[in-house]
Amino acid sequence: MRDDSLSVWCRVREQVDWSSVATTSPAPVRPAVDGLAAWFDGPVRHRDPDRADRLLTAMALSRAAASQEEPLTPPLLDDWQKSVLGTPDVCLRQGDAFAKGGRERYGLTPHTWRDFAACLRQSADPSVPLPARAARAYLDIAFFHPYPDGNARLALLALAHVLETEGVRLSEVGPLQTARYADDPAGALDLAALVSVLIRASHRRATATAQ
Repeated sequence: MRDDSLSVWCRVREQVDWSSVATTSPAPVRPAVDGLAAWFDGPVRHRDPDRADRLLTAMALSRAAASQEEPLTPPLLDDWQKSVLGTPDVCLRQGDAFAKGGRERYGLTPHTWRDFAACLRQSADPSVPLPARAARAYLDIAFFHPYPDGNARLALLALAHVLETEGVRLSEVGPLQTARYADDPAGALDLAALVSVLIRASHRRATATAQ
């Protein structure tokens, strides 16, 4: 049987120096281009209009939760995932999951969902730089792989939610759309650094537009 990539991620997660990620510019004024909405309404809509509509609905829910400073929790993710998948109900996976053509296996133990909830709570930890918290939440969803389907879409919504709670919207999310691997601490830190770069770029563009 393949190694459990979820267990690998949980070890890697503790090895990454999340606090080393550069702090960012002040939260941008809402950018002229809403990167997340533009991604859903552009490339996603081109491939699947219904999926785009569902994601925009889920995005609205996530932003409403952020406006109330609601932290990430499994029940909150359940609500978004219903819109992501267009189903009246969702449930956590009941067995091992596989991704990347079967190269990664995410195991399931009696402690998996307790550990997942604990990881989600850390997305609100102010001692960790905002870009790192957002990137880590994205990777937690990718590698805990809580649902049978739609986890990558949900991970992007979670990343955006963590930023949104502090008034940050990205003007571009396309660079985030690349495969990530559970056994790659350098890649995890690179994702956090990328989020920091995108925040700074969004701030510059918003400032330029305001002028």
